[in-house]
Amino acid sequence: MADNRFICGTGAGKDTVCIEANRVLDSCRDRDCYENIKVHLTGFGNEIIERTTNIRVKSSCIAWSNITVDPIAFNRGFYSINIRLYIKLVFEGCIAPGRIQEFEGIAVIDKNVILYGGENNLNIFKSNASGGFCEMPAEVCCSEGNLPTAVVEAVDPVILGVRVIEKNHHCHIVCCCGCGDVPETVTRYINGNLSDDGNRYLAVSIGVFSVVRLVRPAQYIIQGTEYTVPDKECLTHSEENPCDIFKCMPFPLQEFTAGGGHVPAPLKHNDKGCGCQ
Repeated sequence: MADNRFICGTGAGKDTVCIEANRVLDSCRDRDCYENIKVHLTGFGNEIIERTTNIRVKSSCIAWSNITVDPIAFNRGFYSINIRLYIKLVFEGCIAPGRIQEFEGIAVIDKNVILYGGENNLNIFKSNASGGFCEMPAEVCCSEGNLPTAVVEAVDPVILGVRVIEKNHHCHIVCCCGCGDVPETVTRYINGNLSDDGNRYLAVSIGVFSVVRLVRPAQYIIQGTEYTVPDKECLTHSEENPCDIFKCMPFPLQEFTAGGGHVPAPLKHNDKGCGCQ
């Protein structure tokens, strides 16, 4: 029998530990500008854009994402990452002098990235804490292989513009799917059902900063220190004087500064504001 040269565990140094972590094999960052993206509105939102064109965006956030990883033929180790982001938008429309009405919508944008994710022939299985002896095993397809995991980080979208467009107007509207293709996981975040009724479209231009990476699990030997009990005691406010703990808090000076002294470079005259020349 061959010698066991696994140095973690008994016999290893006191500060030597073994961990399992995701190794980043490839990554990239991007600044994407999407123009004239169709917004899927509810029936209430369609009624508002029929009555006014004075509309602005109040807020935006990424409500959900769908990410798939597919190997690229004849390019072993490289993978195509298809990213679809569902963005929830809150609008304000002027429907009468001095009267503002809020309504919501969903914009859908797609992004494709090619990164190197390596390859291996391992079959990875993990135990389930809630599983029992007679539990049916999860379905595993041998042909799927061991794909890397795609991780996407994105800040809240920057809305660069919003416009109301007539349906018979000759304008290129980017629409990757109909309102019926928006999953229920996304529509539950808005008030009402999506509808394409009406004679007008609402289109937005969106800027998105993102970082995409491919990772695979790996095992590493690191130098570590055992966790110890913290010295700091837990603080609670006094029932007689609830302001005692507030007086002990440091004053947040950084919240009253204008960005830490870093001044961004001004936009050039030929810069359209979305990183495009």
